[in-house]
Amino acid sequence: MKEKLVEKKYLITFILITSLFALWGFANDITNPMVAAFQTVMELSAFEASWVQCAFYGGYATMALPAAFFIRKFSYKSGILLGLGLYAIGAFLFIPAASMQNFLFFCLSLYILTFGLAFLETTANPFILSLGSKESSTRRLNLAQAFNPMGSLSGMAVASLVVLPSLWSDRRNEAGEIIFHTLSEAEKADIRVHDLAEIRDPYVMLGVVVLVMFIIIAIKKMPQTSADVKQDSALATLGRLWNNTIYREGVMAQIFYVAAQIMVWTFIIQYADNLGINKATAQNYNIFAMSMFLCSRFISTFLMKYVNSRMLLTIFGIGAMLCTAGAILIVGMPGLYCLVGISAFMSLMFPTIYGIALENVESQDTSLGAAFLVMAIVGGALMPPIQGTIIDMGVIYGHPAVNVSFVLPLICFFVISIYGIRSYRKAAK
Repeated sequence: MKEKLVEKKYLITFILITSLFALWGFANDITNPMVAAFQTVMELSAFEASWVQCAFYGGYATMALPAAFFIRKFSYKSGILLGLGLYAIGAFLFIPAASMQNFLFFCLSLYILTFGLAFLETTANPFILSLGSKESSTRRLNLAQAFNPMGSLSGMAVASLVVLPSLWSDRRNEAGEIIFHTLSEAEKADIRVHDLAEIRDPYVMLGVVVLVMFIIIAIKKMPQTSADVKQDSALATLGRLWNNTIYREGVMAQIFYVAAQIMVWTFIIQYADNLGINKATAQNYNIFAMSMFLCSRFISTFLMKYVNSRMLLTIFGIGAMLCTAGAILIVGMPGLYCLVGISAFMSLMFPTIYGIALENVESQDTSLGAAFLVMAIVGGALMPPIQGTIIDMGVIYGHPAVNVSFVLPLICFFVISIYGIRSYRKAAK
């Protein structure tokens, strides 16, 4: 008899926790296009603007372990509430950041906001895994994670339809070139005030939504699950995790996956800009990529009923490599289409790597194990600045540097494919 994906007694909790996946998806994907927005309005290089991603994903690396220790001492519910509180504080800090017109203050706001996201991800992912049998845990997490791109699509839509078209700094001449840098300092100052307010407002409204979720979670009583067990010492847990090869390699694979995801979604605007496409229009390609990502995640969750998740991860990794190679080698719209197509293959990667890595981790080790997998999100902070540096070169051996820069995601997808096949072979043994 097939195990139920979600048991009836856990259904309300599953729905409530799954909604958090959409909530942090919104923050992730309204932030990605802001890199290009800040680059223009604050007159930054691609490398300097990529510090938005360093701040955003660096917050995960900073707070994931403290979040795990907090959860071990208290509870999943306490971790969720603290995460939502930090999330709201970071969002509301956009108000003084816009007033001061300080790029580093914006980065600090995002850094604190992602303290909250680190708590939420460290808590929600293993909590979803624990809401039922181990046999169905990876599929259950894939289902919950399928709602993450719904939030991401909402964030992209707000960026594409509300924020980016409203930016005065992105106005172009008849040749399709941005004119902001040609204006007087007084004109730039007026535009900067307007544009930073446009960037600020969605985050402030997001902070209000997060506070509402805080109240709902605070009222709801959470059920006891297999995760609620007596905790061993942290040192003993670390020893067991280190000796678990599939887990250890899973953390490395997750670092490379998050790096690839952030690079593909962040620099799609710069890729399109190199083809003469403005930011608002370029963001529509990001929305289409996310739509493919969402549909593919539901499809891959269904396929896991019939195809081993490790083998599916390997197949999707190879597909992502082929699309990335197209984005590198083909100059023009076909290359952009290949770049968009990568998202269909990225869809199952994060939850599948997560589920495979934790599948044979003991229940008492889950919170710390989850923390290191969340810390792996630091990959999103490490590689985008390197890619930004490559893009700033303009042309490399006669080839657009923005195309060449996608060699970095190509390497990442190669590592993920290797992890998929290695974990498949180990499971077969």
